[in-house]
Amino acid sequence: MTEGKLGVQRELAPTSICFGCGPANEKGLQIDSTRTDDGLELWFTPSEEHQAFPGVLNGGIIGTLLDCHGNWTAAIALMDAKEDSEPPCTVTASYSVQLRRPTPVNVPLHVTAKVIDLHDDRAEVEMEMYAEGKLCAKGKGLFVAVKEGHPAYHRWN
Repeated sequence: MTEGKLGVQRELAPTSICFGCGPANEKGLQIDSTRTDDGLELWFTPSEEHQAFPGVLNGGIIGTLLDCHGNWTAAIALMDAKEDSEPPCTVTASYSVQLRRPTPVNVPLHVTAKVIDLHDDRAEVEMEMYAEGKLCAKGKGLFVAVKEGHPAYHRWN
């Protein structure tokens, strides 16, 4: 968590059980994304149980970090664009990840995300993950707001 800032997940969805971003999932990653001038950022230090092989982060964990962080970036952008007080329930329509170099564990990872295309009910987001100043992974995702009747509707309440 960025010093002195409450992450958007804890502020806006404290009962969420998502493995990646749910504050209420004690066994999950519990990421804490905070606002920046052009999107969101998060700091996350993976531990040994997140390894693919000694010293290197599992690709699925990398994907989860980028996916959840990108989804929240979209939700916050949609909320801000409509001047709402709470984010819409957004889900991942598609996302891709490029693994650029082995990502170490036991060091703080810096993940950034920004919206590159915003529509009324969806946002395209670019995400990047750095370890010790080096780009380790990047991704792009399309995240859409769902309506009543979808299983994810009101999941953050």
